[in-house]
Amino acid sequence: MWLEVLKLSFILATALQLFFWAALFSRLAFFRRKQTNSTSEPPVSIVICARNEADALQRFLPKILTQSYPEYEVIVVNDHSFDNSEAILLDFQKKYPILHFINESNKELPGKKDALTKGILAAKNEILLLTDADCFPVNPYWLKSMISLYSEENPIVLGFSPYEKEKSLLNYFIRYETAYTATQYLSFALAGMPYMGVGRNLAYAKKIFIEQKGFQKHQHIASGDDDLFISEASINYNASVNLDPSSFMYSIPKKSWKSYYYQKRRHVTTASSYRPIHQILLGVLSWSHLWHYLSAVALLICCPSSLPLIATGYLVRIGIVSFMYWHILGKLQLPELRPWVPILDVSYCLYYLILAPAIIIKGSNHNSSWT
Repeated sequence: MWLEVLKLSFILATALQLFFWAALFSRLAFFRRKQTNSTSEPPVSIVICARNEADALQRFLPKILTQSYPEYEVIVVNDHSFDNSEAILLDFQKKYPILHFINESNKELPGKKDALTKGILAAKNEILLLTDADCFPVNPYWLKSMISLYSEENPIVLGFSPYEKEKSLLNYFIRYETAYTATQYLSFALAGMPYMGVGRNLAYAKKIFIEQKGFQKHQHIASGDDDLFISEASINYNASVNLDPSSFMYSIPKKSWKSYYYQKRRHVTTASSYRPIHQILLGVLSWSHLWHYLSAVALLICCPSSLPLIATGYLVRIGIVSFMYWHILGKLQLPELRPWVPILDVSYCLYYLILAPAIIIKGSNHNSSWT
C-alpha cells in the first residue's frame, strides 16, 4: 500500500513541476521584450544605500554618475559607515553636481530600511530607481532602459541583477540560483501576480512609497525592503518586466560558501511574510521539486521495478526544464549555464534542505545586521 502511495506522490510531484514549467515559467522563456516608442525621459532619482562600501563606491559609483540620461540625481545614504566612504563621496560630489549624500546616524529600523527611507524622502523626483553600492551597470544606458518601461499604468519596473562571472563552483551555483529566482519572480509578474523585486535593480513611483507608508507593514524584519514592499504594492499597481541586457545591474558575488549561506538565510526568512497565495504557490513549487527527486530515490531503493516509471518521469521533466532554461538563460545572458542545468537542478534540492530551518525558524532575521 505504501509503495503505491509513494508512486502516486512521485507522479503528483512530477506533474506539478511540469505545470509550473510549462504553464508559468514558459511565460518568461517565450517573453518578447517590449519595444517602446516613447521619447519621454522624465527626471529620475537614483537611491543607493552604502555601509562601509568605500572600495565599491570608488569603483562603481562613476558608472552611475555618467549615465546617458538628460535629467537625474544620485542620492547615496552613507549608513553608519566607519571607513572613508564620506571622503570619497565628498570628492565625487565636487566633480558631479548631480550627486547628493546623506550621513545616516540614527538607527530605528533593522537592516537598511532607515537609510533607504531617508534617501527616498530626500529624492526630488517622482520616479525612483534603486540599486546597491556594490553593483555596476554594463553600459551608460542602464537608467534609460529601466525607465523606458515606466508608465502611469505600470509604475513598477522589475529589473534583473545577475552576479559577476568567476571560475568557481560556488559562483556557478550563485548565478544559477539567481537565474532560478528571477525565473520565478519575473514569471509570476508576467502572469499578473508579482510578489517581489530585487533592490539592486528596481524602479517605482515615490507616491507608491508614500501610500504604502514606507516599510511600516514589515518594519520589524531586517530584509524585505524589496520583496515584501513589492508584494504589498502590487495589490494596487502593475509591474513591468525589463529583460533588455542594457538594463541589467551586475553585482559582486560572495566568495565563500559560509558568507553565501548567511546571505541567503537572511533573504529567505521574508518568505513567511508573503501574501498567502504566493506562499502557497511557492511552497508547492519547492515541495514538488524536492519530492520529485527524494521520492524517486526512495522508489529506486524500495522498489527497483519502478525504474521505468522513474526514468520516464525524470526524463520528461528534465527535458522540459532544460528546454525552458535554454530560452530563459539566453534572455538572462547566462548561456554558459545551459549544459549544467541537470546537475544544478538536482543540487538545488540540497539548497532547500540546508535553508529549510531558516524559513521555519525566522526569528534570527529580526536582529539581522545591515548588508
